[in-house]
Amino acid sequence: MPFVTHAGARLFWRADGDPALPPLMLVNSLGTDHALWDPVMPRLADFFRVIRMDTRGHGASDAPAGEYSVELLARDVLAVADAAGLERFDYCGISLGGMIGQWLGIHAGHRLRHLLLCNTTGRVEAAGQVERIAKVKAGGMAAVAEMGLSRFFTPRFIARGNAHFHSVRQTLLALDPVGYAGCCAAVRDHDLQDQLHRITTPTTVLVGSFDVATPPAMGRAIAAAIPGARLASLDTAHLPHSEDAPGFVAMLMAALAPQRGQDAPKTGAHRGSGALPQGGSPVSGLPMSASLDAQYARGIARRKQALGEDYVNARLVAPEAFNAEFQDMITRWAWHDVWTRPVFDDRMRRLIVLAITSALGRWEEFRLHARAGLAVELSPTDVKELLQQAAIYAGVPAANTGFQIAGELLTERDAERLKG
Repeated sequence: MPFVTHAGARLFWRADGDPALPPLMLVNSLGTDHALWDPVMPRLADFFRVIRMDTRGHGASDAPAGEYSVELLARDVLAVADAAGLERFDYCGISLGGMIGQWLGIHAGHRLRHLLLCNTTGRVEAAGQVERIAKVKAGGMAAVAEMGLSRFFTPRFIARGNAHFHSVRQTLLALDPVGYAGCCAAVRDHDLQDQLHRITTPTTVLVGSFDVATPPAMGRAIAAAIPGARLASLDTAHLPHSEDAPGFVAMLMAALAPQRGQDAPKTGAHRGSGALPQGGSPVSGLPMSASLDAQYARGIARRKQALGEDYVNARLVAPEAFNAEFQDMITRWAWHDVWTRPVFDDRMRRLIVLAITSALGRWEEFRLHARAGLAVELSPTDVKELLQQAAIYAGVPAANTGFQIAGELLTERDAERLKG
């Protein structure tokens, strides 16, 4: 496991995702470890090289005795970034992680490409943390665990009691009280509200509508103080991605889209006949023609990835002026605007398409997506279970046809494998 030693503590960190993807640093809240991010990792790792760490005093990192500061914890983050080989990176921090992000934005903005400050505050009233430190020192983590969980999550989420909730609870109870108290001291002394105007990194601030630990007014104050900052909201308590993972992923990707768009291709393949509108694109700031070409290029790449390069090329090379504009439209609308949206992964998106096309009896499209899906991200069990469900909600005849087509495709696939 990767560790780096900084300022008297050995810090645990890990990297997930393709090393060639843009780096994203995730830093967790007080009382949690890097596994806090598990609900959103399957999607984020498709878009980023994700770096997670255990904050000093938490998880597999050391918990040296004494009081910590936000500056010390922020310099820990930079030490991990250096160990991971990150010159510049996107940063997302929740609660204490957001306080650390504020310090980084003020003092190390040259290392950041974008800053996401989630469910956090620019200034803390010390009394609550003083009381928390005293309780932990007297009674260990059990003295504060249930109070902490009631602030992490809404009552509805706690009542569900899913696996993630129990993982967070067990992590909180297992923390070293010494390290937890050290981080409480960092929170107690946090006061950067009057310096936030110095942040020049593009910033998004997220608030939770039901967050009692850092109420929305605190996030609004941060957003108002940082020039150009954007404010977003989710209907969650203090740990937004735990309660609304799809909403959090969509928010994060929207926040980073302007930054990612700077590296997008400026021109694409030929898109057929017809004049392109002139003027600026409100989304990218590029000339409209360049923006449309970039959309087309991304759409074609996504279409080939989902349906197979040979299939798509066969439809693009045919010299049919009659359907050229239609090909352009579906490439941009379906494959750029919809199939590149970040919340659903390819398996989920493919199952949705198969469910809809089977219910509507669009068997040509069903066959196309079933063939492509079975070649990449779907198993025969996936298709079988979908058709079992379709029999109930779309009718037995629809499921019967779906099973027939899927069986033919599996026979074709097996024959191709034997040839290979």
